[in-house]
Amino acid sequence: MVDMDRISISLPTKLLGEFDEIIADRGYASRSEAIRDAIRDYIIKHKWIHSLEGERAGTITVIYDHHASDLMEKITEIQHEYMDLIVATLHMHLDHDHCMEVVLVKGDAKKIRELTDKLTSQKGVKQVKLTVMVPGGNIPE
Repeated sequence: MVDMDRISISLPTKLLGEFDEIIADRGYASRSEAIRDAIRDYIIKHKWIHSLEGERAGTITVIYDHHASDLMEKITEIQHEYMDLIVATLHMHLDHDHCMEVVLVKGDAKKIRELTDKLTSQKGVKQVKLTVMVPGGNIPE
């Protein structure tokens, strides 16, 4: 038998409701089973991102609440720290409360990951997705 630890978490009611709908739709026997799968997926994603090495090009897509205290300034400060990686940015207003920023990056994978982690950890950031590719000249034929 696998050792188990019991934890307690607090979630916004709406988020838990949406999660419960997915649980029912996918046929999970319990929330615990679904949460274990979600955590496993998160760990796999983290390991993949942190195994990247070498020269990469890609995008960092960030969705955030633009009303969050000083968040836009923090995002701008972080981007200024990584000007050597950032090729361009695109900003879009999604609705009254949320914006999306797409950051085009090119450079060392470890620095791209560092930039992504800093953006992800900011309070008010709702979602971050990193997509990276090997620059064209380095793709095996």
